[in-house]
Amino acid sequence: MGVFSKKDKAALDFHAIATLISADCVVGGSLTAPAVARIDGQIDGDVQVAEGLILGEKGLITGNVVTKEMVVYGTVQGNITVESLEIKATGDIATVTLLVEAGGVYNGHLTMQAAGVKQIKQLANA
Repeated sequence: MGVFSKKDKAALDFHAIATLISADCVVGGSLTAPAVARIDGQIDGDVQVAEGLILGEKGLITGNVVTKEMVVYGTVQGNITVESLEIKATGDIATVTLLVEAGGVYNGHLTMQAAGVKQIKQLANA
């Protein structure tokens, strides 16, 4: 069962936040965090968070995101690579599970694979 069921929607919201980028803060460059992070401001660079990431309604990431779990209320202008995702954003996504809430909008390329299965790219013979 995925991390985000209807019963425990936004379960990541209940984790202790180790890193907080508050509204009106702008980070120019990449962000790396060891646990759960919440971004309500703006990140102009790639974001890598070990455990989970919450992107608030006014949050903006202009760069790629890599994390274990993610809840997106704001905007990501880049690629998202996660194991579990609750989303309301645009961009390219690679994930094992995906939940788009009613009213959520997704425009972009989506790649999904089963848990524990490695994706294999096949090259066409010329």
